[in-house]
Amino acid sequence: MNLDEIKELIAHEAQAVSNIPVTDDFEKAINIIHTQVHEKHGKLITSGMGKAGQIAHNMATTFSSTGTPSVFLHPSEAQHGDLGIIQKNDALLMISNSGKTREIIELIDLTRGLYPTIPIIVITGNTESVLAEESDVCIGTGNPKEVCPLGLSPTTSTTTMTVIGDVLVVMAMKKINFSNEEYAKRHHGGYLGDKSRKAAKK
Repeated sequence: MNLDEIKELIAHEAQAVSNIPVTDDFEKAINIIHTQVHEKHGKLITSGMGKAGQIAHNMATTFSSTGTPSVFLHPSEAQHGDLGIIQKNDALLMISNSGKTREIIELIDLTRGLYPTIPIIVITGNTESVLAEESDVCIGTGNPKEVCPLGLSPTTSTTTMTVIGDVLVVMAMKKINFSNEEYAKRHHGGYLGDKSRKAAKK
């Protein structure tokens, strides 16, 4: 592989990000999160399987560190008791590139068995999938072609999922006017903690 090939891969990823459909579903998702978490004092629960699950876990930690309490729920563990973490005022954010992930679809059914009206946000590459149809809000990734030479391993799709998560986090921070002072309260150690405390004193 030469440098030109590397540049082409990076360009492909960058183009996929640029092609993410920007719709009012982003705002609808933030309104759901704000209502459930900041007005009704519930929490955001993220979920996904495999690589999408790793993205969902990262989203949960980033939301939590920026003022929106969130936890990751593994869809398989949910079937063995972890479903009990869900409460009536929560919101679910589910990620599946295919929109057909069996465990995620089952998690929706199980959740609605507890709380039939719980709002569900979906991030997927297939906006006509079963999962998309079951959601209250569906954010599409644009269904980009993977840079993986086999076209199988989640690569470009997870890049777009990550970016969508970052956008939602930033939008949520702005909606609640999240400040340096509040950031510092949640980061007591490390470089970011020190930086946020210094910024809060200015």
